[in-house]
Amino acid sequence: MERKWFTPEEANALLPQLGREIEVLQGIKHDFEEKYAHLRKWKAAGAVTLNGEDPFFQLECEMEFLQIEARTLIQSIHMKGALLKDIERGLIDFPALLHGEEVLLCWRHGEAEVSHYHGMDEGYSGRKPLDEQIS
Repeated sequence: MERKWFTPEEANALLPQLGREIEVLQGIKHDFEEKYAHLRKWKAAGAVTLNGEDPFFQLECEMEFLQIEARTLIQSIHMKGALLKDIERGLIDFPALLHGEEVLLCWRHGEAEVSHYHGMDEGYSGRKPLDEQIS
């Protein structure tokens, strides 16, 4: 797949949909972590089989379904050309060109628009204000 270069306007146009996807992913992550904690607790307590049924089966199936849902949403984000960096903080990067140099437009869930960028080898902590024209 050919790399897409975003302008700030193109990235901003995707924010409503990406914001919803991030919120769903955050909910999935929270649900998965809760179920995983319960599963570990039950296994550590030595939960026993009732009527020949696996006491963990239902919970493990629910966790597997959550993983499938999450992968689908992550794939959806990537298919748009965006790069999901952190579900918890809601960080998404958009490849762009700034004066011929490859950079990443950087957005955090809750921000009104894409207003920062960083170098390809920098992360969120290296964000700079986007007050220059993206070509």
